[in-house]
Amino acid sequence: MGQVGITSFGAYIPRLRLNRKAAADANAWFNPGGRAAGKGERAMANWDEDSITMAVAAARDCLGNFDRGTITSIALASTTLPFSDRQNAGLVAAACELSENIASSDVTSSLRAGTSALLSALNGAAAEQGSALVVAADHRKARAASAQELRFGDAGAAFVVGSENIIAKFLGANSVTVDFIDHFRGEGEDFDYNWEERWIRDEGYAAIVPRAVQGALDKTGVAGADITRFILPGTLRGVQQKAAAACGIPPEAIRDTLAANVGDSGAAHSLLMLAHALEDAKPGDKILVASFGQGCDALIFEVTEAIASFAKPSGVSGSLKERKEETNYLKFLAFNDLVELEKGMRGEKDNKTALSVAYRKRDMLLSLVGGKCTKCGTAQFPRTRICVGPNCGEVDSQAPYSFADRPAKILSWSADYLTYSMDPPQHYGMVTFDEGGRFLADFTDVDLGTVDSGMEVRMVFRIKDFDEKRGFRRYFWKAVPITG
Repeated sequence: MGQVGITSFGAYIPRLRLNRKAAADANAWFNPGGRAAGKGERAMANWDEDSITMAVAAARDCLGNFDRGTITSIALASTTLPFSDRQNAGLVAAACELSENIASSDVTSSLRAGTSALLSALNGAAAEQGSALVVAADHRKARAASAQELRFGDAGAAFVVGSENIIAKFLGANSVTVDFIDHFRGEGEDFDYNWEERWIRDEGYAAIVPRAVQGALDKTGVAGADITRFILPGTLRGVQQKAAAACGIPPEAIRDTLAANVGDSGAAHSLLMLAHALEDAKPGDKILVASFGQGCDALIFEVTEAIASFAKPSGVSGSLKERKEETNYLKFLAFNDLVELEKGMRGEKDNKTALSVAYRKRDMLLSLVGGKCTKCGTAQFPRTRICVGPNCGEVDSQAPYSFADRPAKILSWSADYLTYSMDPPQHYGMVTFDEGGRFLADFTDVDLGTVDSGMEVRMVFRIKDFDEKRGFRRYFWKAVPITG
């Protein structure tokens, strides 16, 4: 088997962070004991974010200047995929402008789906199947006043694996599959059903994780004492320490689970922690990442010299810095469909999507691809048969041209309280790109009073609207004003 490993990584954590104390205080009348867990904050997806949009954001962070033409497959891991019968990974691939000549798969139904997808991609790369993109994201719901409401968090992570320019060499792995049910979510259910925590800790983590981890150590010939970074998601107290001690891993190797300021992001969390560990990793570091869920996956990596010259992404650290505290618990409930708001007559409309048009214009809608005239060089969005250049007017001269990563500014804007919005006022305006091209765009992740003409914006892939009658959601690109 040829040498394979991680060649790039990235991550995304939503900007909003729900203050746990605000949530605990709001529910204290019903669950006064919840105040004990009301410390820190948890990542909170905006109303127009879900597992797809977070996966796209993480993948874009991972890919950066990476040659996307070398990607031969994509796997999306999540337990909260928005479509049950539509390949979600295909949406992510389109938004990231990957070739249509790639393999794709959704990996789901277990909190270790992230590590399982990563392991499968590594095995594929070892079989000389080219570079693979692995993305994981979760946006889990929890009942109001539950422990999970404060423990969960929303996030995504992404990795490219292959055999060239490896920054973390894959040494080996071990998996254990056991139908141990610590929680489950049945078909059509919004919330998990959870079993007793002591049982999960003692008969689940304590019995299963060391078996998987020790198996990985034995297979690779790596001693537990040589592990410098040990990754094991889990919100139950002491499970990381017990697993490390059982396998001879030094306590100082245990990584922060990010529980205090992110929460547990489900199937994405092991990969999110791995991305975080790689941000400050040094050559020679041995990283063991484990993930628990109906068994356990354990993978071991060794950081290479290439990490020193690797262009670091925004990653976990960058996302943690771009935060906005949210103390409005009712907004959190509304954004997660846990309370039904009166939308008014302006919110009454049929959002049926013409699937034929959506297919024909898929590069424009999902990839933000316009056109650039091959004669005069004028860029425009959307692409049309006739060039809009004032001194050109050439017919059928435009080549596809992507605007997703192009610098842009606000030309004009409005904050509209009359238009229905999940987060009023509705901000929108004309966005103009530095290299040409403009269109009327919705704004997101924006604070009232901070928008002005001339501000720089970046484009992000978000939910455009919901077709509640048919269970369909449309995605498009929105502008985020850059205020920092």
